[in-house]
Amino acid sequence: MDAIDFAAVLSEVRRFVRERVVPLEAEIDEKDEMPADIREAAKKMGLYGFALPEEYGGLGLSMYEEAQLMFELGYTTPSLRSMFGTNNGIAGHVLMVGGTEEQKAEWLPKIASGDVLASFALTEPEAGSDPSTLTTRAHLEGDEWVINGAKRYITNAPLADMFMVFARTDPDARRTRGISTFLVPAGTPGLTVAPKDHKMGQFGAWTADVYFDDVRVPAAALVGGEVGLNRGFSTAMGCIAHGRVHISALMVGMAERLVDESVEYARTRRQSGKPIGSYQLVQGLIADSMTDYYAGRATVLDAARRFDSGEDTKIGPSCTKYFASEMVWRVADRAVQVHGGAGYMRGVAVERFYRDARLFRIYEGTSQIQQVIIAKALLGEVARG
Repeated sequence: MDAIDFAAVLSEVRRFVRERVVPLEAEIDEKDEMPADIREAAKKMGLYGFALPEEYGGLGLSMYEEAQLMFELGYTTPSLRSMFGTNNGIAGHVLMVGGTEEQKAEWLPKIASGDVLASFALTEPEAGSDPSTLTTRAHLEGDEWVINGAKRYITNAPLADMFMVFARTDPDARRTRGISTFLVPAGTPGLTVAPKDHKMGQFGAWTADVYFDDVRVPAAALVGGEVGLNRGFSTAMGCIAHGRVHISALMVGMAERLVDESVEYARTRRQSGKPIGSYQLVQGLIADSMTDYYAGRATVLDAARRFDSGEDTKIGPSCTKYFASEMVWRVADRAVQVHGGAGYMRGVAVERFYRDARLFRIYEGTSQIQQVIIAKALLGEVARG
């Protein structure tokens, strides 16, 4: 996409977020539901396929462009981005990276248009931060794969049209080997989606457990065909690295919103006859948050550039995800502090963002997992004992 077209996309998304979505945030949080007209508007703008190739109907954004788009989307409730995040991210990228040409041609246009909502079924009750220990299994019976197991906290599961399911296909292989990926349409006999989870925050973004009881899919459902057999884990890790830069940019957008909320409140809230922004300790909180936001933005953009060039697709994504998730949590905490008692009240934006921000230190790999990834990449065998 050329610079002029991309600038137009950013401008349109910025206007959509600030004029249409921001006024609905409290309603979305209260009802735990994204309005249908917002979903349709997102489809028309191409937001379900911004990271997918143009040849399949997507916008074909680079990681650097995607990061800038996420800055805009992060300015409002993260449930907006969650509607189409998996289509662009870990679900759509599984097909881009590992799918056959036939699978790409069949599914990617539908995913990019939003006609198909894709869900990424990797996490399990006992395989979260370390998915290599997953126990969902698939075995071949004739010309069908039979899948059994359970997945947990699966984003968009209650609404999904198709699941990217990771299952162990070689139980005797090493943990990171012997895992494959399958395309499983919703409604396939034996596939059950549990009631949606009741979370602390990020209302409007639905997650749920998913169960597979002798779910049968054709041999063609194996992502990548025969070449993809037992290669699902490496495919997933590559897609997750992209997702870490993606979600880091979202956090930067949220940090910007929190700074704006803090500044506006400090300008207008009066205490002892003058704005609280005139007090140096309040100024210090705002200055620290602006500095965190500034550093987070620079970190994400640098990681995105290096990801695009192929220079760094491992340490950079983990560093930026680790920093951005801890950063936005600090900024959210300070925003509540600036607001004082009002910041603890439901209906106030910073209270909602405080709840929303807490999840970022957990999903897409916890902060502790990022520390391990970074250290092992730098120290090699020394870190492995």
